[in-house]
Amino acid sequence: MTQQHPITPPPELIQRWSEQFEAGRSLYAMFEDIYRAGADAELEACCKWLPKLPPWSGDDLRRHRRPKPPSLKEQALKRLTEAERTLIVDPDGIIRRALEQLDD
Repeated sequence: MTQQHPITPPPELIQRWSEQFEAGRSLYAMFEDIYRAGADAELEACCKWLPKLPPWSGDDLRRHRRPKPPSLKEQALKRLTEAERTLIVDPDGIIRRALEQLDD
């Protein structure tokens, strides 16, 4: 299961765009709407974020709005934690210790 990015359009909007395209709406018009919706969502998110950390910089904003995806190590540790809640996966903690020693 992949984590959805916060600015990914909701399924209802994707469905509406799909129906409009199937009804014959031009691809150019569809791209305009999709681009505008993404830009509007990003602008709203930035407007909510800016007052939280004065003084802010462009780099701060960029890091917040485009976070790096979790490393393979972070993803593996998260999955291991989830699995440990339901199964006895690593009773001696060997897998966890090995993962924690790896570089990101």
